[in-house]
Amino acid sequence: MLAIKHILFPIDFSERCCGAAPFVEAMASRFGARITLMGVLQPFWYGAADPSAMVAIDIDELQSQLQARLDASLVREFAHLPTERITEVGDPAEVITGYAHREGVDLIMMPTHGYGPFRNLLLGSVTAKVLHDAQCPVWTGAHMEEPPAREHLACRNLLCAVDGTPKAAPLMEWSAQFARDTGAALRLVHVTGGRTEAWPERQINGEFDEMVRKEARETVERVERTVAVEAPLCIASGDVAGGIREEARRHAADLIVIGRGLLHETLGRLRTHAYGIIRQAPCPVISI
Repeated sequence: MLAIKHILFPIDFSERCCGAAPFVEAMASRFGARITLMGVLQPFWYGAADPSAMVAIDIDELQSQLQARLDASLVREFAHLPTERITEVGDPAEVITGYAHREGVDLIMMPTHGYGPFRNLLLGSVTAKVLHDAQCPVWTGAHMEEPPAREHLACRNLLCAVDGTPKAAPLMEWSAQFARDTGAALRLVHVTGGRTEAWPERQINGEFDEMVRKEARETVERVERTVAVEAPLCIASGDVAGGIREEARRHAADLIVIGRGLLHETLGRLRTHAYGIIRQAPCPVISI
């Protein structure tokens, strides 16, 4: 079984954030994990045009109020699970990733967009920073206005998006183990580039596309054999994020697993599109 024993759930009390709570509860229940609910207070100043008139807000009082609100939140939902509620002061992304590193968090779970006190939980700010800096996997809800759809709670179908690099091997292994632990059906998807526009002849383009798809399948299947993972493989072409979105819809995926890489590495094509995949995914995504 995967070692998911400590889940960090940053909460801003928005509808979308609270809507992710059932997914946190389901994940913690499946793996016997403890939950840390975190509220983050970002320091700020209040004042007028005259800098000398600016006064500091009482951070201690605000943190006390935040802690009280956090202590009263999601009590019934997490009543059967070991749950700690903590508040921190600082930049939300830095606080979240710093705590995760320090406390050995195994999974961070957060929506991609919130409407609460730090409404910057929009991909490109807090979530993007967490995805960039976190050393553990990060679960993100579908990037939609509504809270995450509960139809994906059961996690019956798992889609793992892979590139053709060796980094796909541990991603396949992680996904295969997650599928075994949750009873989900695993499917792999690889997206090749679009058609070469310099060749106008449709027949030549078709032959080229077929050659690219065949080579991609052989490459991914070689990696699959090295880790003894057996799962159906879909080869799509065109835009990476769009191709994965359509395959997820076609196979009714409840969860997509992707590798996000690190910016100081030479990134594979899939990893350079991680944010786009998360934004367009019709279901939650776990970024490894």
